[in-house]
Amino acid sequence: MQRFKSILCVAGNEQAGTTGLERAVTLAENNQASLMVVDVADRITAGIGMPDGGPISATLQATLVNTHAEALETLVNPYRKRIEIQTKVLMGEPFLEIIREVLRNGRDLVIKAPEAREWLDRLFGSEDMHLLRKCPCPVWLVKPGKQKCNRRILAAVDVDESYPPEELASRRALNQQTLELASSLALSEFAELHVAHVWHAVAESAMRGAFMHKPEEEIIACVEQVRQQHAASLDGLMREVTGNPGQDALDYLKPRTHLVKGNARKEIPALAKQIEADLIVMGTVARTGVPGFIMGNTAETILNQIDCSVLAIKPPGFVTPVTIVD
Repeated sequence: MQRFKSILCVAGNEQAGTTGLERAVTLAENNQASLMVVDVADRITAGIGMPDGGPISATLQATLVNTHAEALETLVNPYRKRIEIQTKVLMGEPFLEIIREVLRNGRDLVIKAPEAREWLDRLFGSEDMHLLRKCPCPVWLVKPGKQKCNRRILAAVDVDESYPPEELASRRALNQQTLELASSLALSEFAELHVAHVWHAVAESAMRGAFMHKPEEEIIACVEQVRQQHAASLDGLMREVTGNPGQDALDYLKPRTHLVKGNARKEIPALAKQIEADLIVMGTVARTGVPGFIMGNTAETILNQIDCSVLAIKPPGFVTPVTIVD
């Protein structure tokens, strides 16, 4: 199933660049998509006694860009036998220039390896998080050293119906997009597909508190009722996606659903580790049209805990705060 038409791959160090590029080339082949590979060079700023934009700074900038361009060609050349690949060296703050490239040319997927940040106990660095928060198209961060194909893909969805109507519509669209994309990837890579929703009964702790102190059987019945509601919503999502024209992937894949009681910030990373997921497909934003609302706290907490590749998507209507010009 073809999902992407214009893929942007961000080169990094040699190992990380090869990991992301291999994934991008394979995906471009499968989707018959165009592929642009970019690297980002620092912008030379004027120093003491060196005027901004003067001949010395211009020469240094050109030299730096040429160095990046040569390294980029060395990285890409082995893959040109498979598909046509364009290259470009951008200048400036990496996440800003990557997003501007997306905006200028209508890219529909960004692929890159995470930053090399060995001194942190999390996989994704600050530039990665900026992309995950602000890039308008899906961002696929490919963990270096992983095998070429994903064996297990985890789609994290939120089918809770208790949100305000304007946010609920956005979440439903995001759930559908997440599941369709995850199933398409699992089908193309012959991978196991796992679909997870984490739920909790809001009133449970209050019912056990000193002020209410409800009988245990009443509490159990209430919690079970909430569980059944969430189970029905998850089943409804699965049926809705399965029923879409041309979407027969779920019937073939027979995905394993996980209805987990608890807090999504804790349970999604734990489940990913338990099933040894190679890739998590998840939404990073559920609300649209809210100025300054970039990423939900739950999504950010999950991303800071996982140790596998992630494909993060935005709902329809998301507008990035980044503009093409400064």
